[in-house]
Amino acid sequence: MASGDLVVNGGPVPVADQRDPRWVNPPLVEKSQTYESISDSICSINEQEVQKTPAGWLMAFAVSSALAGFLAALIGYLIFTGVGVWGNTSPIFWAFPIVNFVFWVGIGHAGTLISAILFIFRQDWRTSINRFAEAMTIFAVVCAGTFPGIHIGRVWFAYFLFPIPTTHLYMWPNFRSPLLWDVFAVGTYASVSLVFWYMGMIPDLATLRDRAKGTIRQMAYGIASLGWTGSASQWRVYEKAYVLLSALAAPLVLSVHTIVSFDFAVSQLPGWHTTIFPPYFVAGAVFSGFAMVITLIVPCRKWYGLEHVVTMQHLENICKILLATGTMVGLAYTTEFFLAWYGAVPGEQDAFINRMFGLQWPAYYIMFTCNAIIPQLFWIKKFRTSTVLMFIISIFVNIGMWFERYVIVVTTLERPALPSSWNAFSPTWVDFGMLIGSFGLFFTLFLLFLRFLPIVAMSEVKGVMAHEKAHHPDHADH
Repeated sequence: MASGDLVVNGGPVPVADQRDPRWVNPPLVEKSQTYESISDSICSINEQEVQKTPAGWLMAFAVSSALAGFLAALIGYLIFTGVGVWGNTSPIFWAFPIVNFVFWVGIGHAGTLISAILFIFRQDWRTSINRFAEAMTIFAVVCAGTFPGIHIGRVWFAYFLFPIPTTHLYMWPNFRSPLLWDVFAVGTYASVSLVFWYMGMIPDLATLRDRAKGTIRQMAYGIASLGWTGSASQWRVYEKAYVLLSALAAPLVLSVHTIVSFDFAVSQLPGWHTTIFPPYFVAGAVFSGFAMVITLIVPCRKWYGLEHVVTMQHLENICKILLATGTMVGLAYTTEFFLAWYGAVPGEQDAFINRMFGLQWPAYYIMFTCNAIIPQLFWIKKFRTSTVLMFIISIFVNIGMWFERYVIVVTTLERPALPSSWNAFSPTWVDFGMLIGSFGLFFTLFLLFLRFLPIVAMSEVKGVMAHEKAHHPDHADH
């Protein structure tokens, strides 16, 4: 048996059978592409003149920026009027702002997972989608960071959230508070992700610099590319730094949402005081993050004609990850109820019964249906290979993951230990407006990214093309 023969079930596959498409992985880049065509197709998105900006982009940017402005106006209204504009009331002091914070932090997890962990494990299929995911991480963290600062009540004391060692403060930061841990975790996550995202773009920014025709574009991309020339010594240093950043960023996938879960798990409140929260939150964060990747990449792939770079193989792999993490989330939901029953603690049992049959019961069933049942459709290949169906499912997952955070926060706080303290939560128009406005902020930043920065890692895609050509010289024939 030759060293290059394919082995299946302990024996070699005949050469004639190896030409069967069933034995060959689908290509990650279409066979007709060259290095030049990859650069042309990606750079052409950013090289359009301002007056030739697509009408669809302008319409989407107008809507999203208007919603972002609405969010800014609501924050100003909150500051000048007070937190009474929210539906928060005793004992539901945490509601939409914290729900939105946890939701947006979770959205950003796919970026670090795709960029760092899949890179460490040398998964080549990440190369066409990692730039989308990295950008999404930065913008989601920006949206998430908006809410803790305005939720503290007296926003002019927001600097109390930071561990500033000075005697001029009226109070010292409480280092035992998990809210302070959030500042460390999310701050580290944002800074590492930003450096990781920017460093990965440097070779592609240099490509845009070399192709730019206007003086302003040349200067802007020239400054951003930091003098990149593509020499062998630069590539050697770049690849070492990329590996080190990947190793640094990989633990953040587990640590960030684990610490966010401590906001709840370290409390004594029935329904929150549970050790399952850290892995449960991490799986849910990866789940929601990959769902948002599908939501963003499917329409962008169609509008910008990127089917030759973002192939069905990429999308199907993401769907498989959604299936796996969705199953984990569904297992966590059932495990929570089992532990409440098996523990035989009346308070814990009441908390979970209230989730299913209490005032907020529709939210629980929306959560369970969207997160645990609908993703199981990805067992069927038709749903994993249809962009329309996977896009619809990703929307349901995003809805379900927001409701998951709502169920955890609101339904638990509605029923504290004393029945005399029970109350019902009713959101106001400001609550809904800030939620919608946060999506406007996210899509405003994302649309600017699509317009001015390379949306696909051209240098990494070309590396995959070289790898496929070296290891599968007749791959294009299949």
